[in-house]
Amino acid sequence: MSDLNDPRVFFAAERTLLAWNRTSLSLMAFGFVIERFGLFVYIILPQHTAPLQRGISFWTGLAFVLLGAWVAAYSTIQYRRVLKTLKPIEIPEGYRTNPGVVTNLMVALLGIVLTVYFFHGRLS
Repeated sequence: MSDLNDPRVFFAAERTLLAWNRTSLSLMAFGFVIERFGLFVYIILPQHTAPLQRGISFWTGLAFVLLGAWVAAYSTIQYRRVLKTLKPIEIPEGYRTNPGVVTNLMVALLGIVLTVYFFHGRLS
């Protein structure tokens, strides 16, 4: 439990959550680019691109997207744990603590949706 009785502790936790949100989005964007670049190279140079190379870009991109989704979900869990340690005086009156949580969970969900989209495109 925090003994500071200072709302800056809460705002620091919220900034940390949002930093992890940006990190998860970056990981997912990087994974999307890797996966799509492999597809681009395969379309431009199909005779020079082995199926294994296409598979490597697919699985690497997919791993980054799933890592980003995991980071978003786990950072939400960590943030909720920190909130439980704070005293009511450390959270400004009337301030909503859930928008960051909802945002992170939506990012995690969209990462899973992107993974399903990758698999659907691969199976078609």
